[in-house]
Amino acid sequence: MRRPGLQLRLKLFAALLCTVAGFALFALLGPARVIEGSSLEEESAAGQARYSKFSHDIAAHKTACSKCHTFPSKNWKAVRPADSAFADITEYPNHASCINCHRQQFFRGARPQICTICHTNPGPRNSTRHPFPNPREVFDASPKGKDAESEFDINFPHETHIGIVSQLRPREVEFVRAGWTTMRRSEESCKVCHQTHMPQGDSEEEFAAAPPKDIGDNFWLKKGTFKTSPIGHTTCFTCHSPDTGIEPAPSNCAACHAPKQKAPTADFDKALWARVGLRDRIIRDAWSTRYSSGTYRHEFPSHAELDCATCHDVSSMKTLDPRSMKVPITSCNNCHITATSDDGGVLNFEIDSRKADASFRCIKCHLSFGSQPIPESHIKAVAAMAGN
Repeated sequence: MRRPGLQLRLKLFAALLCTVAGFALFALLGPARVIEGSSLEEESAAGQARYSKFSHDIAAHKTACSKCHTFPSKNWKAVRPADSAFADITEYPNHASCINCHRQQFFRGARPQICTICHTNPGPRNSTRHPFPNPREVFDASPKGKDAESEFDINFPHETHIGIVSQLRPREVEFVRAGWTTMRRSEESCKVCHQTHMPQGDSEEEFAAAPPKDIGDNFWLKKGTFKTSPIGHTTCFTCHSPDTGIEPAPSNCAACHAPKQKAPTADFDKALWARVGLRDRIIRDAWSTRYSSGTYRHEFPSHAELDCATCHDVSSMKTLDPRSMKVPITSCNNCHITATSDDGGVLNFEIDSRKADASFRCIKCHLSFGSQPIPESHIKAVAAMAGN
């Protein structure tokens, strides 16, 4: 039988041991630092925070890309076929990039919410990760990638690249006058990066997805409406690589990836996109940034015959400036704007219809823009064709 004094000493010793162990664990894990402008500060203020989505826009995350992303990733040879693999960033950062600030979140529960940013089913027995957003072709096909929104815009100066890419194309015959040669070479350079997406070709099915049976004259997306743009590093790294030494280097992420700014309203109808039922990111991204006509179809025969420069002032296009990407209404002069409505001009008819009925929606070319006031540029374009 133990004496009461001995039992008391044992209890005190056990309490002291627990206290020491607690301090040791605290020293090992450390407190979660509350950084000004970070999600941890938001958690302190609001009592809870969501950590299932990483944001580059948080103050604490606005740091050099190389602080978290190591170029190249260890798996760069495995994410693409061996004969087309190249050094690239193709994997999420390691835990060391996050744990100094997020220890508290990493050790919260059996399946910490912060782990879902990278892992499909967080747990000690499953380390499977979502595909990294690069290569895009792999990421876009994943459940996470189909509806993902990039936090970055791409800085791509068309003027610089048209001159360079056209120099890589075969020269036209020497007796063709220089101005035409330059234009044709520039036209060919556009095709290096931009092709018709989901073309109809010779198929009898013209719509990108089955339309409702009662579609009538309502707009429904047709195949061949959009042109593609490069969605990954494959095209860019053809020239920008360690072998060529052409700047910016592949490791300089910030040279091309700029934080996304609030974009102007596009001629895009989210409700219509939902009804169409497609989950094609190329179409969604192209359609949601249509700052001119939301219904323009590149594969339409009369449109397909035109040179890109007929509508696009390519030399002035800067991907970080949406205004430079807008197609001017004067590009439509040859076919859709005439002196009067009787001469067959679609724009003339739409403007006359709006004048006669203020509730008339201009749906021949537009979706969300159709109910807005007629732009001054449209009125001036008609006046110019009438000789006024």
